[in-house]
Amino acid sequence: MKSMLLKAIFYLVGIVIIAFGISLTIKADLGAGAWDALNVGLTESFGLTVGNWVIIIGALLIVSNALIAKERPDVLAVITILILGKVIDFWLLGALNTVAFSTFWEQLIILLSGIVAIAIGVALYLQSKFSLNPVDGFMVALQKRFGFSLTLSKTLTEAFALVGALILGGPIGFGTLVILIGIGPAIQFFDTKAQWAMNKLLS
Repeated sequence: MKSMLLKAIFYLVGIVIIAFGISLTIKADLGAGAWDALNVGLTESFGLTVGNWVIIIGALLIVSNALIAKERPDVLAVITILILGKVIDFWLLGALNTVAFSTFWEQLIILLSGIVAIAIGVALYLQSKFSLNPVDGFMVALQKRFGFSLTLSKTLTEAFALVGALILGGPIGFGTLVILIGIGPAIQFFDTKAQWAMNKLLS
């Protein structure tokens, strides 16, 4: 019971922190991550909020991931995208709605803070071993179906989102490259810390 409660806390706190980090990278206005830029582009082209597009795209990916991997849809991943989408809207439309950054250095600090927050959030939520974010599930589905390495699968999924974001005029820029280069090492760094924290609390 203690183990499950602890995993649920790591899962929920992790997703809230991820949503905060994503919101910071968008507000930095230097270029968002490929999938986030896609969601912003969809918002600007068709309306609805960024969080709603996170949910819609996530739902489509849950179905497509199941078809690609020839497995049952990960229905529990719906919980992940619902929480993530709603919390992103909370930050973008509420707490961070009127926040603006006037200089490049302010924007850069916010961008880097967002990357760190996303990495911490991902490291925490991964410890729960609950359902993956459908974007991560897309990567895993390609790896399972076609035997790609996870690195190639991740590159393909990011390229897919990047093309969509470019077509829709999403915020692709310098920050997109920084996120692409920096997010992996940052997650790796914090993952070991999150594992240690989880094991310490369980013991």
